[in-house]
Amino acid sequence: MLPEHRILLEDEPCPVADQMLGDMYRANAHGLDELIATVSPTARVLLAVYCYRRAHLASIGLAIAATCEKDDLTSFGGNVGAVLFERSREAPKSLSIDGHATGRRKITLATAPLHQLSAIEDEDDDKAEDD
Repeated sequence: MLPEHRILLEDEPCPVADQMLGDMYRANAHGLDELIATVSPTARVLLAVYCYRRAHLASIGLAIAATCEKDDLTSFGGNVGAVLFERSREAPKSLSIDGHATGRRKITLATAPLHQLSAIEDEDDDKAEDD
């Protein structure tokens, strides 16, 4: 990411109060829909673009964009708004328990020992006895 671009994102004001953004971040899928409905259409578009530009809020940005009109997203968000509109209409990939999309793979644990130390130790002992 270019340093100039990072400064612009850091300086970009959030279109809703910090408390509202925090409530959206902690909400489940049903609660998020209710919170989105309380935001005006213009603020909703700005919030969708704001969230989508931040990795930890991107899934919220997609959910908000799904409630916005294409013309509004493209007029306020430009190319990002157009992409956001298209992505918000795609089928969701995978959802976690709380309804937010996740990109993590499941962790699997080994079911067998990784090495056989006893066999190596026995061979070393046998060689020492032969000498």
